[in-house]
Amino acid sequence: MGRFVLRRLIQAIPTFLGITILTFAMVRLAPGDPVNLLAAGAADMTMEDLNALRHAYGLDQPLPVQYISWMGHILTGDFGRSFLYRRSVVQMIATTLPNTMQLSVTALVVALLVGIPLGVFAARFRGSALDQVIRVLGVAGHAVPTFWLGLLFILILAVHFRVFPVGGMLTVGASEWDIGDRFRHLVGPVLALSFTGIANYSRYMRTEMLEVLGQDFVRAARAKGLPERSVLTRHALRNAILPMITALGSLLAALVSGALVVEQVFAWPGMGRMTYEAARSKDYPVIMGVVVVSSVLLLISYILRDVAYGVADPRVRL
Repeated sequence: MGRFVLRRLIQAIPTFLGITILTFAMVRLAPGDPVNLLAAGAADMTMEDLNALRHAYGLDQPLPVQYISWMGHILTGDFGRSFLYRRSVVQMIATTLPNTMQLSVTALVVALLVGIPLGVFAARFRGSALDQVIRVLGVAGHAVPTFWLGLLFILILAVHFRVFPVGGMLTVGASEWDIGDRFRHLVGPVLALSFTGIANYSRYMRTEMLEVLGQDFVRAARAKGLPERSVLTRHALRNAILPMITALGSLLAALVSGALVVEQVFAWPGMGRMTYEAARSKDYPVIMGVVVVSSVLLLISYILRDVAYGVADPRVRL
């Protein structure tokens, strides 16, 4: 297993470099100049001042030189400073990442706890009214945009009935340890973010459970007189859950990047919202810093997935 993990780690290095090169090139070649955006509204800025500012940020150098310089700083843990906020990118990520993880991890837990049982029930009662309702829910989860669901939640439950707050992570003036207030702010974003996951996981589990329930070992378990609950949980579910490892392959990266739209809708102070603002202002250090964090999390997710597969099925290690 140690050699298996080491091989995956070595394979992740060129993948990480490829991601950073492509992202760096696309960000820098995209239309727009961050210096012009920073100087917007400053009528006294001359062309010499703009060129001096561009030189100070290193934006007047060739792209390969800029990339090598940036990568050298990344390897030392220096992500640079934000053009817009004049703050260290590491500090900005360290401030917003926990907020995003709080939202995304909660949404993931809700999606798994609801989606997997729904898929099992749909397969167990195939063709019933319950199965039809769950299948419609799965289709709706793919058809309904996350931002629309969030806006609908705000319009009905926050604005009209005033049951939940409109947005934010805490009420102004509330303590950070006010669990009740924090929970009320979490309900809307979590529901909007987890709805698609519930639809996906229920469909995955239904498909896999239907396939497993038709296997000979399940029929043999039923022929022995085992209770149906034991057949479903101890025999069918344990085998049907393995393909879920593939569905969770990019889990860590999805936890970070998947909340971008929801954070914008609910004004959640997370890393997704920070990335959106950085993209609008062409804040290169922040954008690339988020790319590095997301890429590392993505590669870690794939390595953990491969390790999990190797533990579940030793043939994969070969």
